[in-house]
Amino acid sequence: MSTVDTIPTTASDPTAAAAVAQFLSPVVLRLQALTVNGKQAHWHVRGSNFVGVHELLDDIVTHAGDFADAAAERIVALGLPIDARLSTVARTVPTTAVPAGFTQSTKIIADVVAEIDVVLADVRAAIDGLDAIDSASQDVAIEIMRGLEKDRWFLLAHNTTD
Repeated sequence: MSTVDTIPTTASDPTAAAAVAQFLSPVVLRLQALTVNGKQAHWHVRGSNFVGVHELLDDIVTHAGDFADAAAERIVALGLPIDARLSTVARTVPTTAVPAGFTQSTKIIADVVAEIDVVLADVRAAIDGLDAIDSASQDVAIEIMRGLEKDRWFLLAHNTTD
C-alpha cells in the first residue's frame, strides 16, 4: 500500500463529505440564482450611470457563476452530486426582488445588493459550519465571501452621493 492510499481525506470520509455538501449546496443554489437574476438586472438597468452599472452587473454575473462552479466542484470532488439545474434553483431559492422589466439603476443596485446579502448569509453559515469539518472546503467559502463582498462594495459605490 502506498502512502497516498493511507492518508485520510474528506473524500474518504462519507460523513464529512456529506457535511460539506450540506453547507456548500445552498451556496451553489443561491449563486446560480444570483447569476440568472444579475443578468436580468444587467439587461434592464436604466439611468445616468447605465454603462458603469450595466458592465459591473456583467462582472458580478461572471463572478457568481465562477463562485458557484468552485463550490459545486468541491462537492463533486468529495464524491457527491449537486443538483443546481434551473428547475431546482427555481424550486428551492425564494423569489428575488430583481424586477422583470426596465428599472432605474438605484433600485436595481439595491435589489442586487439585497440578493448578494442573502448569499453572503449562506456563505457565512458555511464558513462557520465548515470550520471543524474541512478546512479546504472552508477556504472555498472564504474566497467566495471575499469576492461577493468586493462586488457588493463596487455596486454600492454607484449609489452614493458623497
